[in-house]
Amino acid sequence: MTDSNTNRSAGDLVSDAMSNVSNLVRSEVDLARAEVSENMNKAGVAVGLIAGAAIIALVALNVLAAALIAALTEAGIEAGWSALIVGALLGVLAYVLINKGVNDLKLSSLAPTRTAKNVQRDAAAVKEAYNDK
Repeated sequence: MTDSNTNRSAGDLVSDAMSNVSNLVRSEVDLARAEVSENMNKAGVAVGLIAGAAIIALVALNVLAAALIAALTEAGIEAGWSALIVGALLGVLAYVLINKGVNDLKLSSLAPTRTAKNVQRDAAAVKEAYNDK
């Protein structure tokens, strides 16, 4: 009994190889598209968190800042200094929140890392298969 591969022409083998490569590329593109979409959804959630935090912070901090300034003034600190102290504390808090949001939105977290690893693995496998022949 003869092996079916021995009866196949070189053209058939090349055609099969091209078909397999085409399917592999298509699969990797689909994976990259899905991964980028997933990462964009995460970025959208991060932006939503930042916006929500900003709205809540504005409302709450207006009330709290006024109360704190009044308390510091009542404690004997001049109103101008009380306002400066409270403003500085709120500025530090805003800086921390913005840094957290910016770090969550770093471009590197949006890159399709799984796809890149798969492409490298596939390229290595193709290279190894080519070198074996």
